[in-house]
Amino acid sequence: MNERSIYIILSQTGTMFSRALKFFTGAEYNHASISLSPTLDKMYSFGRLNPYNPFIGGFVQEGRNIGTFKRFTKTKAMVLELKITDEQYDKIKFMINYLSENKIQFKYNYLGVIYACFKKNHEAVHRYYCSQFVRACLVYLGIENADNLPKIIKPIDFLKLQNKIILYKGFLKNYSII
Repeated sequence: MNERSIYIILSQTGTMFSRALKFFTGAEYNHASISLSPTLDKMYSFGRLNPYNPFIGGFVQEGRNIGTFKRFTKTKAMVLELKITDEQYDKIKFMINYLSENKIQFKYNYLGVIYACFKKNHEAVHRYYCSQFVRACLVYLGIENADNLPKIIKPIDFLKLQNKIILYKGFLKNYSII
């Protein structure tokens, strides 16, 4: 059985929305994405469908040099690596493909973010905010201790994962495979 990796990207873009979240959470990072590749050319999350419009969100494919990250070049990021099995890798690929093919059904959980700012949980069918989505991926994969992550999850909470490796901390645009 081969070992593979997935990558969790914690970021702070500096958008008005992320600055507001930082005000409420006090956290250094207020966005979370997941990638299947160490290059981070394709990252997946729930966020803005259009980099210029924060009011329409859903399942998005992001990248270090596309979309919101291209627009906000001073995005700060931390990249975490988690080792997974081939079976888990196939499961996450299936999940991401399903979401991509059915993305019209999935929306951004705006109420969930608002509730989270007041330390209340709000889950809705087919709606996620970024860190809810990443947590759901990890639980789906059966990652050790993912179930123990808080239900009202913030990106910084992924640092609580066991067996994570911090690969990088700095500006996202300066990230390269180590």
